[in-house]
Amino acid sequence: MNKLKIAHGDWVVVCDGQKALILENAGDEKFPNLKTKKVYDEKIPPTHELGSDAPGRSISSVGHGRSAMEQTDWHMQEEERFLRRLVGELDGALNGGTTRSLILVAPPRALGIIREVSSKNLKAALKAEIDKDYVRMPVHEIEKHLVGKAA
Repeated sequence: MNKLKIAHGDWVVVCDGQKALILENAGDEKFPNLKTKKVYDEKIPPTHELGSDAPGRSISSVGHGRSAMEQTDWHMQEEERFLRRLVGELDGALNGGTTRSLILVAPPRALGIIREVSSKNLKAALKAEIDKDYVRMPVHEIEKHLVGKAA
């Protein structure tokens, strides 16, 4: 695996469906020094607290059968909404010149949602995507994992 190069001023976005850390490299490629620029933290309750309806039922047009429909995953919908807002913020920062490039660190499902809603501009600015869940780690630990100093 090639060593990740985090240039001075690069943003490292570490997120999942409820929390995002935007870190900026105040150091250089050789000695990165990630500083917290912004934190987004949303407490999304589980589906059973968000939705009160029972799953719907469908009636077969042939015979007397009925079948249950899958329950809506309200929690997942809220996580997707959170990630869409995050992508909007990142697009705004790129378009406004606040940053030129970024590295994205997120679990696979979150990465998939972000890829789905990313603009061409955001995709072009991405230097790397790392499918890891580091969002609950302290910043210095995230830094160690990214530059390959941790096991």
